[in-house]
Amino acid sequence: MSAELFLDTNVLIYQLGTRDERKHQIAENLIKQALATEAACISFQVVQECLNTVLRKAEVRLDVDDARAWLDTVLVPLVRVVPTPALYRRGLDVQERWKYGFYDSLIVAAALEAGCKRLLSEDLQHGQRIDGLRIENPFGS
Repeated sequence: MSAELFLDTNVLIYQLGTRDERKHQIAENLIKQALATEAACISFQVVQECLNTVLRKAEVRLDVDDARAWLDTVLVPLVRVVPTPALYRRGLDVQERWKYGFYDSLIVAAALEAGCKRLLSEDLQHGQRIDGLRIENPFGS
């Protein structure tokens, strides 16, 4: 189940956005490479957050048919982490130790569970290391 990269929700959402062309291009390139090489992954939580965002509040909203197509072509091929009691326990451990909110802690726990070396996220502390995982903001200037 090991992957090099874990992609947080914002990376996937920027793929659909056009307001910030630089972020869109970075996200597009990351996702194309992830799908081509299978070196990146996401969790069930990222799928849920992505679908909720694109259906309800994203800059570029998708209708249900387009959301299904995006689910099948982008999200499902990247999913490697599903919910388990062990994942939730690890999320609680991350929250307790690193003081992230629970949902951010669950993202970190999923990246660790997948054996990732890097977690790409705009929302977490760039450069922080957690148990061998490095958090990186791919959109930093």
